[in-house]
Amino acid sequence: MTASNRPVALITGASRGIGRAIALRLAATHDLILVARDLERLQRLTEECAVIGERVRSIALDITDFAAVADALRDVHVDVLINNAGVAHLKPFMETTPEEWHHQVDVNVHALYHVTRAVLPGMMARGAGHVCIIGSTAGRNTFVGGTCYVGTKHFVMGFAESLMLEVRDAGVGVSVITPGSVATDLFPAGTNTTWMLEPENVADAVHFAVTTPQHMLVHRLEVRPLSPKRPRPGV
Repeated sequence: MTASNRPVALITGASRGIGRAIALRLAATHDLILVARDLERLQRLTEECAVIGERVRSIALDITDFAAVADALRDVHVDVLINNAGVAHLKPFMETTPEEWHHQVDVNVHALYHVTRAVLPGMMARGAGHVCIIGSTAGRNTFVGGTCYVGTKHFVMGFAESLMLEVRDAGVGVSVITPGSVATDLFPAGTNTTWMLEPENVADAVHFAVTTPQHMLVHRLEVRPLSPKRPRPGV
């Protein structure tokens, strides 16, 4: 806990989409550290969250740069880590460029290691903490055009469960939230998103997972749109 007696939540990919919704959802109950590359968006979000909560700081950071991550997060107190950052280039394998392939693996896999490795020692030393990872139903399903993205999300599921088993007796919980389709800019312009989940729905699931009683762990939580044939109410 910080001097404010509120847990500190660090959120990666906080500047937009699901990450932004999580920040706004947790602002009332947590002090926040918002991490993303877009400093301008981060600053605007920091101001919005400060109106809701108490202490909010932002760090402009490329989480695929392991040296920069280690430097920026060294000795930073984090009670709740939300590994939210993720990218997708959804196209057939033979049309996927090496740059697109490595971009997805760097953000969805390697950065997950870098950020978690930077803050986990502090949690284990204190005997308390929570690592929450935003996965995807693609972590147990497959689809055409998802060779790399789906592969990274399958990795997330294996990583999360293995890490949970490693650190549970140290007082650290590990959760993975697996949304179905969410209306974000992950999808190409013109995609019908009227039936999809909203980022705020995922944020509600995250809040539930990280605020359970200390002896209780929600390890996997899957949230889906009710039906792809029924638009959300009010849309």
